[in-house]
Amino acid sequence: MSTLTEAPPPLAPEAPEPPKRRGRWTPYWLLLPGILWLLVFFALPMIYQASTSVQTGSLEEGYKVTWHFATYWDALSAYWPQFVRSVLYAGTATILCLLLGYPLAYLIAFRAGRWRNLIMILVIAPFFTSFLIRTLAWKTILADGGPLVGALDTLHVLDVTNWLGWTAGDRVLATPLAVVCGLTYNFLPFMILPLYTSLERIDGRLHEAAGDLYARPWTTFRKVTFPLSMPGVVSGTLLTFIPATGDYVNADLLGSTDTRMVGNVIQTQFLRVLDYPTAAALSFILMAAILFMVTLYIRRSGTEDLV
Repeated sequence: MSTLTEAPPPLAPEAPEPPKRRGRWTPYWLLLPGILWLLVFFALPMIYQASTSVQTGSLEEGYKVTWHFATYWDALSAYWPQFVRSVLYAGTATILCLLLGYPLAYLIAFRAGRWRNLIMILVIAPFFTSFLIRTLAWKTILADGGPLVGALDTLHVLDVTNWLGWTAGDRVLATPLAVVCGLTYNFLPFMILPLYTSLERIDGRLHEAAGDLYARPWTTFRKVTFPLSMPGVVSGTLLTFIPATGDYVNADLLGSTDTRMVGNVIQTQFLRVLDYPTAAALSFILMAAILFMVTLYIRRSGTEDLV
């Protein structure tokens, strides 16, 4: 008998060496301008303000870093009503922006048709003018004896706002309601644009599938549309609440001394009183409070996919 042996399989050809990557540092060079911009105009001012908040002295004698952290407690204990007022006004304006902006964003995304571009232009039209001019316009709109105030008085809306303490008699200007109206108007586009972007991403076939399953329009909105638009809701509320909390223009032009927000206090401490440590401490307290609320809000919202 003869023993047959199988021939060994041919060796696979050696894989060619991958070509050396060229330009692997290109992305980092492209990121360098942005990183330098953040360092120069964000990180360095933050470090400077942090050192200012723990200084003591005066403008005449000069300020020195003495690690005086009691400035934070003194600032918070003296101006905590302005902090509470800022959160209240900004939160109210954010809710109003959501209630007004969501239907409009839904209309643009699903019902506008050929009018979509025109409505989008009208939404961003306020950006074509100065923030200051837009706010000053509300002084005319809310002027005593004006048509809007007369309509609110006729509809007995002022009776409700007077009971809530948001207006005084038949006067709207220089009241909390005027400040909230200014905040709502100025920051409404920041709510509409993320909402529209999120709603426009929703596949229309999902609505058709819900209808095939005999879901009513309200059920479709509650089970399909709104959950899928949550990234836009979260983004819009953040883009509205964060700048509204630190705003001082609306409270300064439309409010009074009783409606001052923490932004007004910081401006006064920096530019008039010239108490730089207190102003810097107030800024960091405001930033920490907003960061805490935003972190808690994002975790509670159940979405990390922000528009």
